[in-house]
Amino acid sequence: MILGLGGPEILIVLVVVLVIFGPKNLPKLGSALGKTVKNVREGMEGDEEDESAEAEDDDADEEPAAQKKSKDAE
Repeated sequence: MILGLGGPEILIVLVVVLVIFGPKNLPKLGSALGKTVKNVREGMEGDEEDESAEAEDDDADEEPAAQKKSKDAE
């Protein structure tokens, strides 16, 4: 089951898509869908990398401030 759809339901959806878009446009549609999924995955991975990089930058920024405070205390 994909998205709660069984075999007959998926077959009906595929037939409707074939009728609407035609056999000549299906490869273009599949290619566009594949590129979209790829870009979304890359975007999600990039967000995770950005967040971890920002967290590391925040930690690096905090260390000099702590060192300044200790120097001021002396």
